[in-house]
Amino acid sequence: MAQKNAWNKYKKDEIKELESLCKDYREFLDNGKTERECVKEIVRQAEDHGYRDLKKIIKNKESLAAGDKVYAVWMNKTVAMFNIGKKKLEKGMNILGAHIDSPRMDVKQNPLYEKGGFAYLDTHYYGGIKKYQWVTLPLAIHGVVAKTNGDVMTVNIGEDKNDPVFCVTDLLIHLSQEQLKKRADSVIEGEQLDILFASRPLEGKEKEAVKEAVLALLEKKYNMKEEDFLSAELEIVPAGKARNCGIDESMIMAYGQDDRVCAYTSLVAMLEADDPEKTTCCLLTDKEEIGSVGATGMQSHFFENTVAEIMNAMGGFSEISLRRCLASSRMLSSDVSAGFDPTFESAFDKKNAAIFGEGMVFNKFTGSRGKSGSNDANAEYMAAIRKIMDDAEITYQTAELGKVDVGGGGTIAYILSLYGMEVIDCGVAVLNMHAPWEVTSKADIYETKKGYVAFLKEA
Repeated sequence: MAQKNAWNKYKKDEIKELESLCKDYREFLDNGKTERECVKEIVRQAEDHGYRDLKKIIKNKESLAAGDKVYAVWMNKTVAMFNIGKKKLEKGMNILGAHIDSPRMDVKQNPLYEKGGFAYLDTHYYGGIKKYQWVTLPLAIHGVVAKTNGDVMTVNIGEDKNDPVFCVTDLLIHLSQEQLKKRADSVIEGEQLDILFASRPLEGKEKEAVKEAVLALLEKKYNMKEEDFLSAELEIVPAGKARNCGIDESMIMAYGQDDRVCAYTSLVAMLEADDPEKTTCCLLTDKEEIGSVGATGMQSHFFENTVAEIMNAMGGFSEISLRRCLASSRMLSSDVSAGFDPTFESAFDKKNAAIFGEGMVFNKFTGSRGKSGSNDANAEYMAAIRKIMDDAEITYQTAELGKVDVGGGGTIAYILSLYGMEVIDCGVAVLNMHAPWEVTSKADIYETKKGYVAFLKEA
């Protein structure tokens, strides 16, 4: 089937709106390189649009009713927003669900060591990465250090122009004949992804003088002792801002667009789709890149518990009402798709691939090989989604994640489908997915935001 390029339909006012959306998106990426930073920014924007903290509503024993807008945060890494509609919650919700974690390197709990006159931080990579892509890049450290006295210190080093940056070293080409004979997945081993942290020794010290200098600096500048690494969450991410990409500035290049491009467009759509008939929800979660596990992942009961609390505040909670609400809901699992890359054409089935500029991407199923681990949406739901998008004049396409037997991937879709709700994956196509710097099309971002708005408004 012939697809249309979205750029060809835009008028001047639409281009202006598209550029405004993408400018705000780049700022969101710059302000949210970790889950905690994303949640902080999401809450700020939600409160600016009249959303209230559900925790305070529960504490004050307030009631909720149609027209109320609330949000709930869990452990500062996961957030859910609800705009309560006119219809009873038992009739279900329209849900957008994305994840705000991205592949990176995490600092280990006992990380600091000295070797050969250098101090290093030992790391453990998070999510699926090509390890060789992370060497010799300028890197930043984001996160928190929790003290035993209850204080939590925020860390952000490497983003300001006056900050130092960090890196993982690589072997010079002149000495790398043996290294280059290795398979790509072992050219750099996981235990070699350690951060070059310092090289200046502490005066008067002979043993581990560089490490001692680092500890003295951490004590003086951050009031941090070595044992405080035990209760720290420090994430190593590429340093630098999101940028327009291409001579025509038609694309965006940035870290963490999987899946913050869908998280941001979901957020904007949620803030834009006011006064809904059905209750709308924007669910932005952690830990998708490692299987949606843990207390802040989609496999936790955070979402279900939050819906129960909302129903209780509306005076209509019962176990059966909660089950009916979840089973009657519809969801777009807002996640990225693999953009077709002509340089690596052999990995794709082009007629079932996501093409840059051809709009919002629907993946009826994900998984790998024989659809293992997939959600696989019903044909009837796909037809309903087509009608919503066609009526709203959204440019969209369908795709699979590469050729059969070549690879595959997962999302949070299958987890929500366990409630019996209709779920389908959809979002923005990405080049260089899971690399330190990923690329998206501005037109696809714009169409996806509009598509999410149309879905939320559906009664």
